[in-house]
Amino acid sequence: MLIGFDIGGTKIEVCVLDHDGRTQFKQRTPTPKSYDQFVETVVGLITQAEAQVGESCQVGIGLPGAVSPATGLIKNANCTFLNGHDLQADLAGASGKIIHIANDANCFALSEAVDGAGKDGAVVFGAILGTGCGGGLILNKQVWGGRNAIGGEWGHNPLPGYSAAKDGPVRPCYCGRDNCVEQFISGTGLEKSYTIKTDQKLAAPEVIALMREGDALATECYQQMIDQMGRSFAALMNILDPDVIVLGGGLSNVDELYRDLPQATLPYLFTDVADLCFKKAEFGDSSGIRGAAWLGR
Repeated sequence: MLIGFDIGGTKIEVCVLDHDGRTQFKQRTPTPKSYDQFVETVVGLITQAEAQVGESCQVGIGLPGAVSPATGLIKNANCTFLNGHDLQADLAGASGKIIHIANDANCFALSEAVDGAGKDGAVVFGAILGTGCGGGLILNKQVWGGRNAIGGEWGHNPLPGYSAAKDGPVRPCYCGRDNCVEQFISGTGLEKSYTIKTDQKLAAPEVIALMREGDALATECYQQMIDQMGRSFAALMNILDPDVIVLGGGLSNVDELYRDLPQATLPYLFTDVADLCFKKAEFGDSSGIRGAAWLGR
């Protein structure tokens, strides 16, 4: 069987999948605040999970960060106490098991490519449109992290075709650059667009609700976001031409996206006709932990 971990800033979730993708065990515990406690907690959860299912399991871990190809150390993790440590080696030494680690967006994409919305595709891109905008690339049901472990970091490309007239004022990103894709096509991006137009702060679901009621400014913000998505996905497709793009995160629940995105993307593609396939994640919030488990295949 396969153990998967979903590491967050406030909680650690562990599950066990059998090889048919059925969940045999699930447990959640608060995330410790120190590195040594973290390693001890994860090893304890591995022991508990294996005892529960009665067999030795492969282990995969998904976390919001990455393993540096240069050093083997964790980088860019929001659980900052993990950064600079050889988590893979330390967990392997403490547990006696091989440990697989991947970025949480890659785990999301892997889950959907193995047995979710992208299971019939050889090339699957998973796009998480939530507070930010992340992505993962799966080739033949294997994570493609790339030479520098930045495969799928689509949200930190500059917004294609940006202009102040069309997209509004420059939007600085926490990464130190301006106008990253995630500053526009995310829940946060939609909220910023509405605030710029109205000087009012509303959460993304509230903006969508107003759009559905026919509010003119909310509709304008939605249409602007759809065009920005079209440009961003077209840039991705012109390089990868994936069989399917699976959407996750809060914005993936906006059903209108699946109606409007193909039409918004086509004008920016280097082709006259295209078979565009956008799908909603089949496993939703569970995709991350499922994908972590599938790492151990």
